[in-house]
Amino acid sequence: MQAAIEARNITRWLPLAGERIDILRDVSFTVPRGSWVALTGPSGSGKSTLLGILAGIDTVNGGTLIIDGTDITTLNETALARFRNGKIGIVFQSFNLISTLTALENVEVPLFVSHDKRQIRQRAQKVLELVGLSDRLHHRPHQLSGGQQQRVAIARALVTQPELLLADEPTGNLDSHSGAQVLDLCAQLRAELGITLVIATHDSQVAARADMRLNLVDGRLAPPSNGHQSSPVWREPVRMAEQLER
Repeated sequence: MQAAIEARNITRWLPLAGERIDILRDVSFTVPRGSWVALTGPSGSGKSTLLGILAGIDTVNGGTLIIDGTDITTLNETALARFRNGKIGIVFQSFNLISTLTALENVEVPLFVSHDKRQIRQRAQKVLELVGLSDRLHHRPHQLSGGQQQRVAIARALVTQPELLLADEPTGNLDSHSGAQVLDLCAQLRAELGITLVIATHDSQVAARADMRLNLVDGRLAPPSNGHQSSPVWREPVRMAEQLER
């Protein structure tokens, strides 16, 4: 069984006023494919930095990070960008949609990098249908609710058929009802598509829905405050391509 993520002794630090500021300290963990992981910890614990490293946006000062069998710490900038576009989907708290584009056009954007332009619209439509927005294809962000905008953002993250979906506080800007709907959608997509899901969150209710929790304190992994960490159960995932072809 190949793990979705293998982090070995990840270290990240920054120089500040001639001193070294440690952000992540010797962080190691393994995530089986198809798992839902909650990344928790207080503000300043290193969650955003670790999520950025998993996304291939930030770099490490030491250690190894293997995603879907590839050590991304060894890739040059061009290869890393190609890997990130094909293997990793990212959902932000603030949606980050382009205001002048429709929902459909926003979802199409990542596909222009390396996909056949004749297939782009069809792929984007299918993913928007998958997240329940087939009736909002031509709406612009200001015409959508917060929950609907986040669904568009999730569709955009999924359209390249990634193995790994990363979400940074995806319910942070939503009311409780919309937030619950987004979490239900994440659970549904994880079950149907077999993707590995990592959500950074301060919300204990969000974390409680995960298979396992990675709790950061002062840049190190520590047991969650409730002392519980469940072990994820691996299952053979249904590939995104198979789902979109149905």
